[in-house]
Amino acid sequence: MEAGCRFFTRAGFAGSQRTPRRKQRRGLEIVVGAITHDRPPAAEGRQGGPLIVTEDAELLDDLLRLCAAAGARPEVHHGVPERRGAWEAAPLVLVGDDAARRVRGAARRRGVVLVGRDQDDSGVWRRAVEIGADHVLMLPDGEQWLVDRIADVAEGVGPPALTVGVLGGRGGAGASTLACALAVTSAREGRRTLLVDADPLGGGLDVLLGGEAAEGLRWPAFAASHGRVGGGALEESLPEVHALRVLSWDRGDSVAIPPQAVRAVLAAARRRGGTVVVDLPRRVDEGVAEALAQIDLGLMVVPADLRGIAAAARVAAAVGMILRDLRVAVRGPYAPGLDDREVARLLGLPLVGEVPAESMALDGGAPPGGAARGPLARFCTALWQRLPAEGGGV
Repeated sequence: MEAGCRFFTRAGFAGSQRTPRRKQRRGLEIVVGAITHDRPPAAEGRQGGPLIVTEDAELLDDLLRLCAAAGARPEVHHGVPERRGAWEAAPLVLVGDDAARRVRGAARRRGVVLVGRDQDDSGVWRRAVEIGADHVLMLPDGEQWLVDRIADVAEGVGPPALTVGVLGGRGGAGASTLACALAVTSAREGRRTLLVDADPLGGGLDVLLGGEAAEGLRWPAFAASHGRVGGGALEESLPEVHALRVLSWDRGDSVAIPPQAVRAVLAAARRRGGTVVVDLPRRVDEGVAEALAQIDLGLMVVPADLRGIAAAARVAAAVGMILRDLRVAVRGPYAPGLDDREVARLLGLPLVGEVPAESMALDGGAPPGGAARGPLARFCTALWQRLPAEGGGV
């Protein structure tokens, strides 16, 4: 539980309405009842901003600042809004402690937060119960929690993305090719898709997709990220190639991203829903561990020879300490006495299937999986069709 934030039983509300009046605050024109400024209306698929109920000028300044940090456009009132349904329809209601009395009789609903500053005021709990608040939050201690909650509202949080990690059992196994093919296939089927290059020494997935010249940010731009990254802002900032977004490396010298940045970026990607495909290196450092912690399913591409199996066993031992669901995708040709089931048995991991060997050679500049009827595309399509039934969410 975050500092300044408490959970308890919900109760009920009542309120009055003051006459709207106009103020100027921090460059925003505030009409009590609405905030108007130069930001565009909420994009399609996004919810409205939070409803703020307070007459405390300093508290309002703080809440407006936090809404701006979360990318949300709030509506401000001194009491329960007169407009029919406004109280019930708001995705989040932030009630200043000064306004608790004025909203005491409003309709009960979820998503009400009572916000105050006095940590020593024991009466805040009684007032929270009276208005049926889900949470009590004290500023400034609870600021980060509140920014995250407001950002969830602004982004319209739904089911998280199904996140699939792909790694090679040994060098040259074809993991990057499979990762690209999975992403291309997912995008072709109409899913929101993000491909993440988590291997700084792999040469760049944007190159493999033919999008090295595409405009957008690469990993080094996110090196200083911590806390929360906006999912919509992340998606819009990345290069778009073959109807999917790609987070790759540039051609600079940077080969490391702080773990907190990896955590923040992948969390933002997952909040957007759809599918996220992560191309993983075979080593496990702190940054890779953060990526593995957010992956629902891992696919390890293993060449069907004894050297490949021996190397894959070591990789699986390291990765399996963090990733709970790791499966094997076998790539031929097969050494004598081996088939895909035997490779999976020797590794003690579930078998996904055999990755078509001929698919590893790219021709004509097409991206991996770009030919919808090709063997690699059919393999990936069949895999995506199975995953929701096996417990993933798309």
